[in-house]
Amino acid sequence: MPLLSGKELLKRANEFGFAIGAFNFSNMEFLRAILDAAAEEEAPVIVQTTESAIRYAGIEFLSGMVHAVKDSYRIPFALHLDHGRRVETVLLALRYGYTSVMIDLSDRPYEENLEVTRRVVSLCAPLNIAVEAELGRLAGTEDEVASREEVLVDPEQAREFVLRTGIDALAPAIGTAHGAFKFRGEPRLDFDRLRKVKELTGAPLVLHGASGVYESYVEEINRYGGDLKGARGVPDEDIRKAVSLGVNKINTDTDLRLAFLASLRRLMSEEKKSVDPRKLLGPAMEEVRELVRRKIRLFGSEGKAYLFL
Repeated sequence: MPLLSGKELLKRANEFGFAIGAFNFSNMEFLRAILDAAAEEEAPVIVQTTESAIRYAGIEFLSGMVHAVKDSYRIPFALHLDHGRRVETVLLALRYGYTSVMIDLSDRPYEENLEVTRRVVSLCAPLNIAVEAELGRLAGTEDEVASREEVLVDPEQAREFVLRTGIDALAPAIGTAHGAFKFRGEPRLDFDRLRKVKELTGAPLVLHGASGVYESYVEEINRYGGDLKGARGVPDEDIRKAVSLGVNKINTDTDLRLAFLASLRRLMSEEKKSVDPRKLLGPAMEEVRELVRRKIRLFGSEGKAYLFL
């Protein structure tokens, strides 16, 4: 199936009340795990790369892998630029066949964020490319997306921002955080704020910092030499509630890394005589695939591929 515009994926998810998983990748193992899982679940999916992933692997390799296999999968999916910090990066993504982009100036003054976002929309709309932006700031660090402060979104400002920019999706800060160490104490997502943003904008909403940081992976990583004591994420029940309140795209990065590294650390301990990386990377890739399947079912997008046929 040809790559679809993120516009179409977000529109259907918003219309039918479910969320599409947006999973980060920077190598072949993660990309294959994501697409295989989505195919097994007959689910639409978004594969996405950050600027640091592009620096690590090269946009030619990342986009090349996606475009090389897109016709091998009979599921609707988009290629998304996650947390693009510069207009130049957005233009690079458009050149290499991305069908959705995020321009993230949430750490800049409101008017600057608005004006640059509006410019990006003007570039992408004629090409039918979706544009996502963020309001408020998430605390935490992940893949060079960092903030020491948390600033929750103002719902009235969100309405103005969506109307003035014409964006296709908004990522409102409601209390999640990037990375494996999201919370001190119990998670506190501001669901009333999320509900209000949805009511005022009607736009597809995106949840960043949404990884669950599952205890089983943390324990296994720590058992085999890691040090993730105190890591915790967003409970599955909070994700379900967020979807019920209008979240239509959920970003997942940390959980994929944890699944992969938990398997890899264990296998490196058990396969001490192996000199074949495939014996380590293959099972780790399968662990990521199973996690993506779990996430797809959590988001309610399983079996939804038919909506795009």
